[in-house]
Amino acid sequence: MSLIASLGAIEIGLIFGLVALGVYLSFRIINFPDLTVDGSFPLGGAVAAALIVAGWNPFAATGAAIAAGALAGWLTAWLNVRLRIMQLLASILVMIALYSVNLRVMGKPNIALIDEPTVFSMVSFGGMPDYLLKPLVLLVIVVAAKVLLDLFFASEAGLAMRATGGNPRMARAQGISTDRQTISGLALSNALVALAGALFVQSQGGADISMGIGTIVVGLAAVIIGETILPARSLVVTTLACVLGAVLYRFFIALALNSDFIGLKAQDLNLVTAVLVAFALLVPAWKRKLPARRAATHSVSSIAAKGVR
Repeated sequence: MSLIASLGAIEIGLIFGLVALGVYLSFRIINFPDLTVDGSFPLGGAVAAALIVAGWNPFAATGAAIAAGALAGWLTAWLNVRLRIMQLLASILVMIALYSVNLRVMGKPNIALIDEPTVFSMVSFGGMPDYLLKPLVLLVIVVAAKVLLDLFFASEAGLAMRATGGNPRMARAQGISTDRQTISGLALSNALVALAGALFVQSQGGADISMGIGTIVVGLAAVIIGETILPARSLVVTTLACVLGAVLYRFFIALALNSDFIGLKAQDLNLVTAVLVAFALLVPAWKRKLPARRAATHSVSSIAAKGVR
């Protein structure tokens, strides 16, 4: 695989690192199976693309995309905590509704940004080529998002949110408003995903109504792969694992699709994803079985040795 292809995989991986952080927040921190991600990712891209084409500053357009994503997450949580619609169904309802909303925002199925300014074109480091500039800018953004998220989780509000997902009954007994924490958590989660969508369209040069399909699968795959390769109890290390998982996921995908001897093509993307996720799910089970087998072998050996004596 060429250097440019590798940097391209890292670029997309860093963008989906933000998605992985959002998915980790909803699925692991507040224990909410949120499928809104498949709608909030293209929502962020649609809002950013439409505003940039309308003449907005790319940074302001990206900020508006983040706010739109937070609103989508807020609506999902509101349907659950106020109207008592089950978590999965509430997120599916919002995800479906966002398809029409995204079409309304863009006014058409796709928007081209090839000749428009972006956050990448407004940052220049001595004429650095795009294939180096984009991964570098994305690295700074992802690291900043990770550090801010780590600081938030270490704060009183972040600890309250973690308690809400860990043990809601105990959290309520301690005076924590679990409904409020759920709403805030989903808003923050989908804000991160919308930021990823806004950066994705500016990186790829356009927004498309179907670009959010399978986003939740990619986010979950990144989280699972990250937790497999870098298991840790520390939240700081876990968020780092999510980002590394997203980068490795995209790198493995690019490596598989660019390896001629394997014979895979672009239409095999979902197949490669399924194999990677299945492998990542099996590795922890294998790790748990290995010490047990070693202990059993050691016990048999000890008994045999005593019998000989």
